[in-house]
Amino acid sequence: MSKSANRQARALLLKEYRGVLSTHSKSMPGYPFGSVVPYCLDDEGRPLILISRIAQHTHNLQLDGKCSLLVGERGAEDVHAVGRVTLMAEAEKITDGVRIEAAAQRYYRYFPESESYHSAHDFDFWVLKPVRYRYIGGFGAIHWLDNVALANPFAGPAEISMVEHMNDDHTKAIAHYVELAGLPATPPAVLVGIDSEGMHLRIGHSLYWLAFAEPCNTPTQVRQALVQLAHAEKWPALEQVEA
Repeated sequence: MSKSANRQARALLLKEYRGVLSTHSKSMPGYPFGSVVPYCLDDEGRPLILISRIAQHTHNLQLDGKCSLLVGERGAEDVHAVGRVTLMAEAEKITDGVRIEAAAQRYYRYFPESESYHSAHDFDFWVLKPVRYRYIGGFGAIHWLDNVALANPFAGPAEISMVEHMNDDHTKAIAHYVELAGLPATPPAVLVGIDSEGMHLRIGHSLYWLAFAEPCNTPTQVRQALVQLAHAEKWPALEQVEA
């Protein structure tokens, strides 16, 4: 199976932050039920969602955890010419206190407004545990994939430390990343996540993932990559991945 397709599918899931969640309808048995949900990837690279206990899709998942999440490139004029991925998954409600806290720390960085309604209303975190992926990278680029999810080696204290350090002490560097990537300059970008292949910036209510030129597996490598980008004149080309 193509390593390149795996990486492209994973990059799409990282670049986007909302998709169509399809569940088995409880009120209309036999019919799929689609709803739009925001998501971020958890420490194991799986979609993490926060959904209301009274929502229809939640009732559906409680009856049958089999679901799918369809994610496509935002702003596409021709949806057939751009990437999209359908993740078939088993949805699992997170009930362990430690896992809930870890999920909340990550999700709130990506969607800070969610903290208020999570605490004021009956919302729960669910993780979509991958079963298989269907990735279409454009005309003729069609793949069934099994090994797309990639664990984040920095998830937890290491990531939080790096994110806080950059936001507190290196706002000029973050502004330079925004300029290099051609992203909106206002409001000011905030770094919200770092994984081995890139970083997430939040600008207003929108999220953007910027890929590193090559994977980083240690905090030292991340620091080197961020320093290089802070002095770069253009965003570096991605390291080629063999098929």
